[in-house]
Amino acid sequence: MNQDLALARLLQLSSVSLPVGGFAFSHGLEYAVESGWLKKQADVEQWISLQLSETIARVDLPVLREVMLATTQEDWGHFTFLNDLVLASRETKELRLTDTAMGEALYRLLKSLGFSMPFAEQQQEPISFVCLFAYAAASWQIPYRSAAMGLSWSWLENQVAAATKLVPLGQTQAQQLLMGFQAALPDVLDLADTIQTEDIGGGLPAVAMASALHETQYTRLFRS
Repeated sequence: MNQDLALARLLQLSSVSLPVGGFAFSHGLEYAVESGWLKKQADVEQWISLQLSETIARVDLPVLREVMLATTQEDWGHFTFLNDLVLASRETKELRLTDTAMGEALYRLLKSLGFSMPFAEQQQEPISFVCLFAYAAASWQIPYRSAAMGLSWSWLENQVAAATKLVPLGQTQAQQLLMGFQAALPDVLDLADTIQTEDIGGGLPAVAMASALHETQYTRLFRS
């Protein structure tokens, strides 16, 4: 597959228009704003930055890398292990639901696009969005580093869009945040490269608390 086609398919996979419902979840951000933890642009920047370095770099991207390798090697047993690992790393029912609901939607989409899904028969747990993203990226011969940037950007864009509605932020502030994170993403990817399979794991207590408490928040824009 040539580089231009691989890039086009990466853009498709990481686009906000991909029908997987990522826009429906706030990852605890809605409660954090409602409770007054986040009041301005700088607060949102710190909230997102910590998640990039402590969960995306330490859980999602290493799993992405290992699942892409497992897909290339057709090692579906290891695929299943990594799927269970990433789901076990979700600290609340809501964070797990985010991953599995988006995974279910991506699974249906990939099936409709002709993917064979040879790992599906071995799955007892729902399939993680991260693992399916990795499977699609490897099947489309997208290089890992590019896939990692696409997955990170997709998550980041949804978080900034949620903050724009909730804080609220202006569109210019949102673009300022995105530009700042663009410069930080290479460091996030570099950190992920140092995380081996046995080291995968991370957590942020405040994010977990916000996600759990969001379930009983009186008014909500985002799914719980």
